[in-house]
Amino acid sequence: MSARAVLVLNGPNLGRLGSREPEVYGATSYAGLVETCRTLGEELGLDVEVRETNDEGELIRWLHEAADGSIPVVLNPGAFTHYSYGMRDAAAQRTAPLIEVHISNPYAREEFRHTSVVAPVATGTVAGFGIGSYRLALRALADELTG
Repeated sequence: MSARAVLVLNGPNLGRLGSREPEVYGATSYAGLVETCRTLGEELGLDVEVRETNDEGELIRWLHEAADGSIPVVLNPGAFTHYSYGMRDAAAQRTAPLIEVHISNPYAREEFRHTSVVAPVATGTVAGFGIGSYRLALRALADELTG
């Protein structure tokens, strides 16, 4: 049996992991995040492709690609979480599970971070566990796909 394709999509500034506010986002680099996701994906029978963009339109196109191909998604929208209705509408078109993920706990931070426009259209949300949020999201996705 071949591995199931999964997209791990990351929004703005996530490519700067390891150097961007390590007290909030940890010391793991973006390359470390990619390796973590791919390695766990293999263990779970998932073919994980990790992408990052600072461009809202590109993220929307990737969500369309996932919807058109029935590809499950782990999505960290970054700052787009709080205001990108275009991204929210693209996520709402999903045809496979979509898990929203955040490294930090948005509810423990500034008030503007307390609202997610994605959460109402996601299968679920994992937040506040550092890079471990991605591991938890991939495990939840694997469970959704086999359950």
